[in-house]
Amino acid sequence: MNTKTNKYQIEVRGLSIEVIRKDIKNFYISVHPPNGQIRVSAPLRLDDDAIRMAIISRLGWIRKKQTEFTKQQRQSYREFVTGESHYFAGRRYRLDVTEQNCPPSVKVLNNTRIGLTVRPGTNRDKREAVFHAWYREQLRSQLPPLIEKYEAKMEVSVNETRIKKMKTLWGSCNINAKRIWLNLELAKKPKSCLIYVLVHEMTHLLERHHNDRFRELMDSFLPQWRTYRDQLNAAPLAHENWRY
Repeated sequence: MNTKTNKYQIEVRGLSIEVIRKDIKNFYISVHPPNGQIRVSAPLRLDDDAIRMAIISRLGWIRKKQTEFTKQQRQSYREFVTGESHYFAGRRYRLDVTEQNCPPSVKVLNNTRIGLTVRPGTNRDKREAVFHAWYREQLRSQLPPLIEKYEAKMEVSVNETRIKKMKTLWGSCNINAKRIWLNLELAKKPKSCLIYVLVHEMTHLLERHHNDRFRELMDSFLPQWRTYRDQLNAAPLAHENWRY
């Protein structure tokens, strides 16, 4: 066992597991959507045999969570044409596409329909770009009051928030720069999901690791965070793969 290795893969009973060994007191195991990836955070004092035994003791729970993710609803590939379903703020809308010689735009028409206006001949990728620009604008507009609220509550300061498409995470935090990144996909989810991810990342400004202190802080700042997390993980998955 090379104790200098911080992150590596092991196999237990046919399951591939990502192990992260670091200076923590307790052992943690988590299963992530969309494909039930297993991740373990283990104290440096535990060797591989101890880690394997701990994983084996949780195999029933692991397989149950993986089954739940297998059954989870997934979005199909989108062509951005009339009649498709698209999500915004936790709701599903039918897309109406209009071609006009005017600047492209996106607008919620009513409780069931979203309108996309593009110039004649606009291809699929450019339609997606218009839609994603609108998603970014909508997500960005929600951030200032949320950040102000939780900065005061948590007594931390966020220097910058940025939004981008991320293939593996809902959010991330650069602790030194106090910069938070949010996944553009959050525009599709209920506001509670955005709040959960934002508070989660802001909590990293106080505690780097996902340990007992981190969970205690989350409990104090956002008591319902587990419910919000479950909402996020139960929401329809994008065509790409995400996890949190």
